[in-house]
Amino acid sequence: MTILRKIFFLSAVLSVVMTAMTSCIEDSFTTSASDQPFFSTDTVRMGELFTLDASPTHRFVVYNRHDKGINISSIEFSDDSQGIFRLNVDGMSGKRFDNVEIRANDSIFVFVEATLPENGRNVAVDVLSHIEFRCNGVTSRLPVKASGRDVVRLKGDTRFAGSAILDAGKPYHITDSIVVEEGSTLTIPAGSELYFHSEARMVVHGTLRVEGTAGSPVSFTGDRSGYVASTIPYEIMSGQWGGIEFTPTSGDNYISHASVRNTEYGIVVDHSQGSPALTLVNSQVRNSKGYVLGAIHTSVTAAGCEFADASSGILALIGGNHIFNQCTIANYYLFSALGGPAIQMWHVSADDADVDESGVTLDLPYMAADFTNCIIYGNGTDLSHGDLEGTDVTLRRCLLKSNGEDDNNFIDCIWGEDPLYNTIREQYVFDYTLKEDSPARDAAYPDLVLPATTSDRYGNPRLPYPSLGAYQWGE
Repeated sequence: MTILRKIFFLSAVLSVVMTAMTSCIEDSFTTSASDQPFFSTDTVRMGELFTLDASPTHRFVVYNRHDKGINISSIEFSDDSQGIFRLNVDGMSGKRFDNVEIRANDSIFVFVEATLPENGRNVAVDVLSHIEFRCNGVTSRLPVKASGRDVVRLKGDTRFAGSAILDAGKPYHITDSIVVEEGSTLTIPAGSELYFHSEARMVVHGTLRVEGTAGSPVSFTGDRSGYVASTIPYEIMSGQWGGIEFTPTSGDNYISHASVRNTEYGIVVDHSQGSPALTLVNSQVRNSKGYVLGAIHTSVTAAGCEFADASSGILALIGGNHIFNQCTIANYYLFSALGGPAIQMWHVSADDADVDESGVTLDLPYMAADFTNCIIYGNGTDLSHGDLEGTDVTLRRCLLKSNGEDDNNFIDCIWGEDPLYNTIREQYVFDYTLKEDSPARDAAYPDLVLPATTSDRYGNPRLPYPSLGAYQWGE
């Protein structure tokens, strides 16, 4: 066979193969009214959004589960006269899409965004619209739901001087920082909600008073809502904003019934003044990339508090004088390996004395700390110091993950028992209340319950049979 004939032969073979491959693709389209698209959801739920801000993008899939192609004659919002919602269909943005073809047993993506108008109210207002899909003479309507909240926007460095009180009527959206000036006091009343943008933070040079209640707690959190992925909510993601820092000129700070979550470094109390420099009552500090609470040569009193879920560890205590009463200290952090024990202590004795940048030992008192009626349990180890002999650190009637024995520093403790939290880590449920058969139930000593926390953060009375930890067991 000559080279020319070989070329003709190969060309013919290739033509036959291409024809066969083309014939495998079904290019015909059904016109039957019974052949309709299917959707990956029955409702597009966009969650709670701040009015005037563009929402995150929500996605769903439109399937053609038929053996022939379908032609969707039009896709558009049917009842969005204000232009609140925006569409992107298979990579193209617009208000209306005509003659959208989906091949047999194939699918396309549809993306939805929204910018909700202000509503002039102090509560969330629901918005409902519908995306209409017209196909083969039949109209399908897919609901799209969102809820809009008006917010007070604090942009740039927002500084509070003198005596200032936030208005609890609307949430605050902080895009940079809140700063309380030295010698000044900022009061945050019950029911306040503060949402911080990425890298925003609160810095207190003066005094902060957070006056939440069981019925109207105060919230400090990131400004992202919805889901990072299909089943992972932003609610459990750390690192969304900086955190709260109390500087050395700060003092007499008080936080009651508050939730501080999703931070880079949690709460840091650095050489702050007062006795104690910070009091935390029936509050929750959780989800941090670093520690949830760092105290550096200062004094902290925490009563009825949950400290949970951080990459580096839960408490970082350097010197100082501390009281932790009825606290749950738990670490089931999900997104990285744990960096150390739940409670990490330094400047407890001469063996671990704190030093300055030149390596000189700081002439500051060694730590004094009292943990009473607490639970210290989670993944990883519980304490950085297994032997506290000769120190001024005591644990009285605490449940510990470690297996050990009582001595002069560990008094009437429960060793090596699982407290049986209502946590389901694989389902992203981080609930540190207690199951009915928890060994922490009714196990606390009533005479050790501080007056500040005779009820837990949900208002459940502890006495006369208090449970260990932050949460009172109850049906």
